[in-house]
Amino acid sequence: MSGTGPTAGTSLWRDRRFCRFWAGQSVSQFGDRITELALPLIAVGALNATANQVAWLTALLWTPNLLAILLGAWVDQRARKRRLMVLADLVRAAVLLGVPAAYLLDAVTLGQLYAVALLTGAAGVLFNTAYPPFFVRLVPRASYVDANSKLSTTRSASYVVGPAVGGALIQVLTAPVTLVVDALTFLASAFLVGRVPIDEPPADRDAAAASSLWRRAREGLSFVVGHPVLRAALGCAATVNFFSFVAGSGLLVLFANRSLGLSAGAIGVAFGVGATGSLLGAVSAPKLSGRFGVGRSIVVGAVLFPAPVAIAAAANGPLWLRAGSLAAAEFLSGFGVMLFDVNLNSLQTSVIPDGMRSRVAGAFSTVNYGVRPVGAVVGGALATLVGLRATLLVAAVGGALSVLWLLPSPIPRIRSLASGGAADTPDDADGDSRPVPC
Repeated sequence: MSGTGPTAGTSLWRDRRFCRFWAGQSVSQFGDRITELALPLIAVGALNATANQVAWLTALLWTPNLLAILLGAWVDQRARKRRLMVLADLVRAAVLLGVPAAYLLDAVTLGQLYAVALLTGAAGVLFNTAYPPFFVRLVPRASYVDANSKLSTTRSASYVVGPAVGGALIQVLTAPVTLVVDALTFLASAFLVGRVPIDEPPADRDAAAASSLWRRAREGLSFVVGHPVLRAALGCAATVNFFSFVAGSGLLVLFANRSLGLSAGAIGVAFGVGATGSLLGAVSAPKLSGRFGVGRSIVVGAVLFPAPVAIAAAANGPLWLRAGSLAAAEFLSGFGVMLFDVNLNSLQTSVIPDGMRSRVAGAFSTVNYGVRPVGAVVGGALATLVGLRATLLVAAVGGALSVLWLLPSPIPRIRSLASGGAADTPDDADGDSRPVPC
């Protein structure tokens, strides 16, 4: 790491490099919430798109993740990860600016929106695969959980405030023009990330020449499958993501409206309460992991994230109880996902070797994000066959069973992230347990 970074125990808020990166990501996250509202509204309002056509916008946004394993293998051989992150931000800004430009010329088409979804998704994969090597050069090992907590807190806050701000901007400026705001946030992120000084080691050109892209991609996936921590983490994350998309926000909204009889306003309030749960979880994750251990926090989060959907599925009685059940389910689920994500991301960072970080990130994205559209399709089929309530219960139980990947692994025994090359188990101080191998 560059010598300008903080030492262990020093607040990250005193590190200008981290603050610049945090500020860039914070601005970008709030911009993303605007685009999530604006793109579908453009498709529906300006182009009279059908529900199926709008669904394709979401599908195309996730599709580039299927190639993340190859892109990660390529990124690992590039020396300047920060430049790739800046490039990804600039590409997303340029693509988004094309929509209001076409709108002013009365030339917006559904094909352009599909291209925007595909290109911004691909640029996002590039950013995310270049991010892990950048992160470990920016943040001291002892501060991984704290850094991820701060970044996740802002992301959660964007879900609380972002939709309301985005809706107001769209009302005043129209959806296409509002995309300019998100484009500006990516430009701000590119500027701030570009000004973060870090020491990046040169790429191993000899190793790159000696192995093909496919071979490096296979090496990344093989490393994940062969590593006891990463294998369990990927199995758990992919399972919980599959079942969370079986439930899906769309099916949950449909259930809340048709089966629970809630108005759009009541559903919106319930989801807003859920976002505050995410915010609280992100803030609390470092303290909880410090008290109960990183591994145990991951295990609890793996259950608490999907299981509360059952509360909503079982809701009955008066209106206040039905609405309260949905709000409680969203709050607990939001808290659980942050407890899971903050600690698992930090643990993964601590056990991946520097030379394989992007390859491993690509392998994770391909599997973990690749199951999401599959889960959505399965959820739609289940809802048709057995009904909405039963589908949500299946999602809750199936998602909670993802913890079975973790229990036989070393993860539940991991107490903290060591300052060296491994994660400490609770018994490390006594010399009875071996650290997780890297």
